[in-house]
Amino acid sequence: MNTRWMPLALVAVSLFPFAAQAQQALIPAQSEVTFTSRQMGVPVDGKFKTFSAQVAFDPAKLATSKIAFTVDTGSADISREANAELPKATWFNVAAFPKATFASSSIKKLDATKYEVAGKLAIKGVSSDVVVPVTLAQNGATTVASGAFPIKRLTFRIGEKEWADTSMVADEVQVKFKIALTGVPKL
Repeated sequence: MNTRWMPLALVAVSLFPFAAQAQQALIPAQSEVTFTSRQMGVPVDGKFKTFSAQVAFDPAKLATSKIAFTVDTGSADISREANAELPKATWFNVAAFPKATFASSSIKKLDATKYEVAGKLAIKGVSSDVVVPVTLAQNGATTVASGAFPIKRLTFRIGEKEWADTSMVADEVQVKFKIALTGVPKL
């Protein structure tokens, strides 16, 4: 055997699992990440304008499927007044923690279109285990993953010091998402 080709063969073999399970591509114009908090009992809606996803999902190969999501915390948008406060250290501390991340550890199928994605959510330097319910809908070449899950903002030190008072800003924040992807195999 010609040993000159051995390194190339090893690289090809090591990359095969990634080639076998292609990553899906995010369609930003059809995707959104929003959140609802309560300030003095009144719902306050916001959104993140900048985020990305790295998805390698195959409904026939859940054990090897992976989902990673990154949100630019500086892109939070509620109102002009709130937007000026959110990047500060007491809220998202964007200078020190510009990104919030989620990385899946397992994906469980519940029925033909519903899944539970378990993983680590990291915001402002704090990681916590979360389980995210996801519903998939396919329309031609596009698959939309949608769902909602609650987080406790104080767990992640969002709204520290005087803002830790939950009578002013509730601890629970509902996070909602609609992520459009191309390249997902048929469900």
